[in-house]
Amino acid sequence: MHLDVIKVTDKDVVKPIGEIHVVYFSSKSNNTHRFIQKLNFLNSRIPYELEEKISVNSDYVLITPTYSGGDDAASGAVPKQVIQFLNDPDNRKYCRGVIASGNTNFGDSFAIAGPILSKKLQVPLLFQFELLGTFDEIKQIQEILERFWGK
Repeated sequence: MHLDVIKVTDKDVVKPIGEIHVVYFSSKSNNTHRFIQKLNFLNSRIPYELEEKISVNSDYVLITPTYSGGDDAASGAVPKQVIQFLNDPDNRKYCRGVIASGNTNFGDSFAIAGPILSKKLQVPLLFQFELLGTFDEIKQIQEILERFWGK
């Protein structure tokens, strides 16, 4: 599955315009939320409660944790809240790339939500990071997003 991801160098990649914008999901643990706050970019949080919804009408990169049981299990890897958000065609059309977190203890299914969404949405997988992310990963993602936006 990792071989199917879209790369930034692919000719059909649509580069984002406007302000750097991150749309993300974080569970009640707030691990992803704390990571996003360190990036210092415009951000929108996908609500935890399924009955709550948000709409996005500008280009963004999606950051999501991976829910997976390991052993190459992809079933249930993308959080339901992210699926619901992306089921709205207006939200989906502005997604320009994906970043995913995960746990390296899950081997080949580490951060597999990223490759799944990259393939499904036909957008590049920009980065995968472990759990809370490190200081270096925060810097890497900041640089990746700035380059991706052409800043």
